[in-house]
Amino acid sequence: MGPTVGAGILLAVARRTQGRSRNRGTIERRGNSLRVKVYAGTDPLTGKRLYLRESTTDEKEAERILTRLLAQVDAERHAKTNATLSVAVDEWLRTLEVEESTREAYEMYARRYIKPALGKERVGKVSARVLEQFYAELRRCRARCDGRPFIEHRVDGEHECREVRHRRPPGRPPAGGYPPHDCAEAGCKVLECRPHECRPLGNATISKIHFMLSGTFAAAVRWEWIDSNPAEVARKPRQPAPQPTPPTVEQAARIIDAAWGQDEAWGTLVWLVMVTGMRRAEVLALRWSDVDLAAGYITVRRNYVRAAGRSFEKDTKTHRMRRVSLDPATVEVLQEHRARYEDAVQQLGVEPSDEAFMFSYQPTYDRPCDPSGVTHRYARMCAELGIDTHLHALRHYAATELLTAGVDLRTVAGRLGHAGGGATTLRVYAAWVGEADRRAADILGSRMQRPPRAVSDEC
Repeated sequence: MGPTVGAGILLAVARRTQGRSRNRGTIERRGNSLRVKVYAGTDPLTGKRLYLRESTTDEKEAERILTRLLAQVDAERHAKTNATLSVAVDEWLRTLEVEESTREAYEMYARRYIKPALGKERVGKVSARVLEQFYAELRRCRARCDGRPFIEHRVDGEHECREVRHRRPPGRPPAGGYPPHDCAEAGCKVLECRPHECRPLGNATISKIHFMLSGTFAAAVRWEWIDSNPAEVARKPRQPAPQPTPPTVEQAARIIDAAWGQDEAWGTLVWLVMVTGMRRAEVLALRWSDVDLAAGYITVRRNYVRAAGRSFEKDTKTHRMRRVSLDPATVEVLQEHRARYEDAVQQLGVEPSDEAFMFSYQPTYDRPCDPSGVTHRYARMCAELGIDTHLHALRHYAATELLTAGVDLRTVAGRLGHAGGGATTLRVYAAWVGEADRRAADILGSRMQRPPRAVSDEC
C-alpha cells in the first residue's frame, strides 16, 4: 500500500542512505499535487545541495518516481549541477583553444541565438528534441517569431528600439494642450522600429551553432555535470552543398583591366589573388621576405585578420606553411611592384626592408592594408563594372580554371592550401572536376579508332 496521506504534511520520508541518517527522498503534498524530491549531492559550481524534483497527482506514481530518481542517483545518471546552458557555454568558451577571430564568432552566435532561446534552461534538461525544435525555429526565422507580424526591437543590432516622447518645455502642460508643431523644427528625436520580416538562418550557420552546442555538452559530460550528450543523437542540420560562382574568363579580364586602371599597386594585388588563389588574409600578410623572385615562388606563412576591434597576424588557416609557384608574367609584375616600393621609401629617406609588407597604404609599408577596406574596394569596383561577384570568388576562379585545364586535384589543393589531400577541393569544386573528367574522356576517345562492324549475311 501507498503511504497514508496527511493534508499538507510530509507523506513519506523514505529511503535512507546506508550508514547515514540523512533523508534521501521525500514525497510532499503541495495542494492537489505530490512533489517528489530526492537529494543528489552537492553542486560543484555553487556548493549548494542538489535535488531532483518531479510532480504528479497519483500516489502510486509518486512512489515509482521516487524509486526511479533514487536509482538514477545511485547509478550517477543524473545531472550533477543546476547550471544553466548559458553558464555551460561560457565555461566551454573559456576552456576552448581556438583563434581569436573564431572565438569572437562563437561568442556572437551564443549571444544572438543560443542564450536568448536556451540560455536559462538547465544543462541537464536540454534534450535532443529541444535542440531539433530550436534548429527548426531558426530555419523558419532567425528571430524565432511565431509567424505573426510585429515591430522588431533590435537589441543586439544597430540600435535598441524604444519610444521617444516629443521634446516639450519643462513644467505643467497648458490647459489647452500643446499646440501642433513640426518635430524637425522642435528638435524631437523619434526612433522608429521597422516591421519584422522573417529571415531564415542559413544551414551553414545552424551547423556552426550545432557544433558549439555539441562541444558544450561534450565538455559537460567530461566535467561530470551530465551523463550524456543530447547533441550526439539530435538530427544535425543538413550541410548546404557548396556552389562556388567564379567570374568568367571575360569578366576576369575586365576586372584586371579595371584594377590596373585605378592604380598599379591595386592591380598587382588583384592579379596576385587571381593567379595564386590565395586567401585575402594570406595576401595581406605577405612580406617581401616571403617572396623569392629569382626562384619564382611565394611562401605562405601567416594570415592578417581583424577581430575584437583589433588587427593582428596569426597562423594560416590549416596551420601549415606552403609554397606557391609563380609564372614568369607574375614574377615580372612583382618585380615592378618591388621597384615602386623601393622608390617610394627611398624618397622618404628610408632604406627598403624585406620585412615590409607587400601591400600597404602606409608610406613606409609597415602596416598591411585593412582587410575590410580591400573587400569593400573590390566590391565597389565590380559593382561599377556590373559584375556581381566578391573578392573570394577569385579564389574559386583560380581553382576552376586549373581543374578544367586538367591540372590534377592534389596540385590544385596544394596551391589553395586545402587540407586533407584534396578532399575539401573535391567537395567544393566537384562540378569542375567532372568537367575536367569529361574532357579527359574526350581526349582518350578521340585517340581510339573503332573497329569496322562485321557485315551480316542476313538480309
